Amino acid sequence: MDVSKLTNAIRKVLPLPYCGAVIVAAGNASRMGGIDKVMAPLAGEPMVVHSVRAFQACDAVREIVIVTRTDLIEQIAALCRDMDKVRAVVVGGADRAESVRSGLSALSKKVRLAAIHDGARPLITQAVIDRTVRAASTYGAAAPGVPVKDTVKVVSGGLVTATPDRSTLQAIQTPQVFDIDLLKGALEQAKKDNATITDDCSAVERMGMAVRIVEGDERNIKVTTPMDLTIARICLEEAQ
Repeated sequence: MDVSKLTNAIRKVLPLPYCGAVIVAAGNASRMGGIDKVMAPLAGEPMVVHSVRAFQACDAVREIVIVTRTDLIEQIAALCRDMDKVRAVVVGGADRAESVRSGLSALSKKVRLAAIHDGARPLITQAVIDRTVRAASTYGAAAPGVPVKDTVKVVSGGLVTATPDRSTLQAIQTPQVFDIDLLKGALEQAKKDNATITDDCSAVERMGMAVRIVEGDERNIKVTTPMDLTIARICLEEAQ
C-alpha cells in the first residue's frame, strides 16, 4: 500500500478548517548588536521573507497577516507583493501579545485556526507547519517541539534549587496553532489579568487548555543573537 497516496486521499476527504497565519516580525532586536534581524540578509533575501514564503507555499494555510514595526510596513508589503496569500501587513504593539492580537484582528472572518509564527524563525518548513495545523484541527491547540539536550537547572540567587527530569522537557517552537476563538479569548483574559505570557501556548494553558506537541525541527531556530544569524545562514547554504 502506498502510504503517501492514502494520506493524500484522507486529506481530500477530511479537509482542514480554514487556517490563517500571523507572522510576528515587530521586535526591536535588542540582542542583535545593532543588526535589524527582520531585514537581515539570508541567501540574498531579508530573513522575514523566508518565514513568509514557507507559509505561502503550505497548502494547510489559506491566508497570511504580517505584523511588523511602523517603519517596515511599506518595505515588507513590497517584498511580499507577489505572495497572494498575504492579506495585510499591520503595525505591532508594545509587546508580543499585543502584536498577536493586532494580527488576529486583521485575519478574515473565515479563519477558524490561527497559526502564530515568529518572523525570526526563517528555517521553518512546510512539513512542520502542516503537521501542527493538522494537530490543532483535532485538539484545538498544538505546537512543535524538540527534546531538550542539555540538563536544565532551576537557579535562584546563583544556586541550583532543582534539576527537572530532562526526559519530560521540550523546547517549544512556532508556529503555534489554535482555534482562533480560543486564542482570542485567552489573550484577552491574560490582558485583563495583567499576566505575563512567554508564548501563545502559555495564554491558552492559563485557561486550562492542553496543548498538543508535535515533532518540531532542530533547524527551526529563532534568530535572537548574531551567532543565531550565522547558524541560519549556514543551514540555508547547506540546503541549497
